Amino acid sequence: MKIAFSPCPNDTFVFHAWVHGLIPGAPELDVSYADIDITNNWASGSGSRDHDVLKISYAALPWVLDEYALIPCGGALGRGCGPLLLTRGDAAETSDPAFLSGRKVAVPSERSTAYLLFRLWAARHVPGGFGEIVVMPFDRIMPAVRDGQIDAGLVIHEARFTYPSYGLSMMTDLGSWWESDTGLPIPLGAIIARRSLDLAKITAWTRASVEYAWAHPDESRDYVMRHAQEMDPAVANAHIGLYVNAFTANLGEDGYAAVSALLNRAADEGLVPKIDPDKLR
Repeated sequence: MKIAFSPCPNDTFVFHAWVHGLIPGAPELDVSYADIDITNNWASGSGSRDHDVLKISYAALPWVLDEYALIPCGGALGRGCGPLLLTRGDAAETSDPAFLSGRKVAVPSERSTAYLLFRLWAARHVPGGFGEIVVMPFDRIMPAVRDGQIDAGLVIHEARFTYPSYGLSMMTDLGSWWESDTGLPIPLGAIIARRSLDLAKITAWTRASVEYAWAHPDESRDYVMRHAQEMDPAVANAHIGLYVNAFTANLGEDGYAAVSALLNRAADEGLVPKIDPDKLR
């Protein structure tokens, strides 16, 4: 079975057991490790659509639900784990959202939850609108802001813990804004599988891999760190602790409500196609 997910610690932690043949009855995995922008494009058919299971952004679901189904476990959704909008220089000078008017903003993907949250927030808070959106790999965004190549950057994952070391300031925590505005958790990364497959089995194998990871946290450490792009082990552990949570084991009603709210709001703004709610489950 062909699977694609990111080399980030939460994904490698979740899938370690399945990748290493530790889930009884689960098929062998042929793994592609790729940034979320790449897997979003693979799933939507921009590249070779030959993966059976993928980790994508929830924001990319409207383009893939005809062929792929949402698996209700294994993904990243939670509270206190949303994307941050960063600027360089004195926070007092750049904390006003009006600073973004006409400015250049880097995002990790135009089909990412981070991007949708930014657009929904900016529609209310940035007078006259921002200027240009630049898509770049998430690990290049903070250096680009620091070096003045762009005016602001939308960051995800471990950047929550490391951005001060780049001399950057947080303009807003878009996850906190979303939670206070909706009362719902933040839907970040989704696991999807081809509808032609046995979805109940894929769900069971994925959930078993999550549960194995929690039960044997030390077993995945070498695998996680090998793919963690020279990340400090303490940061990797914090990353896992934040993004692998109860929603990873079971999306649940709050999870589905969060996904529906995000995609419906984004559709109302013309950012994504309207979804058929029956295809989410």
